[in-house]
Amino acid sequence: MFDVGLSELMVIGVVALIVIGPERLPRVARTVGTLMGRAQRYFADVKSEVNRELQLEELRRMQQEMAAQVQQADTQLQQLGGDAAGGIKELENTLQQSLSSAEPQPAEPQPAETDPAKKS
Repeated sequence: MFDVGLSELMVIGVVALIVIGPERLPRVARTVGTLMGRAQRYFADVKSEVNRELQLEELRRMQQEMAAQVQQADTQLQQLGGDAAGGIKELENTLQQSLSSAEPQPAEPQPAETDPAKKS
C-alpha cells in the first residue's frame, strides 16, 4: 500500500517517540495499527466489490449476447419451418394434381371386327 522502507519507519518511530512521549506511544501505536487494519480491510472490500461488479457486468453482457443468438436461431428456425411447410403444401398440391390427372378414363369401346375371313 505504502512504499515505506525500514529506515523511513525508524525515522517515523523516533519522531513519534519524541512528539507523543514514551507513556502514550504504545496506545497510539495500537490505535494506528487498528486504523491501518481497518483501512486495509476497507480497501480490500472495495476492491473485491469492484471485481464482483466487473464480473457481473461481463456476465450480463454474455447473457445479452446469448439471448440475441437464441433469438436469431429462433427466427431462423421459424423461417425454415415456414419454408418447409410451404414446400410440403406445394408438394401436396402437385401430388393431388397428378393423382387427379392420372385417374383412369373410361376406355372407348373398340369397334367389333366384321371381317369374316379372320374367323376361320
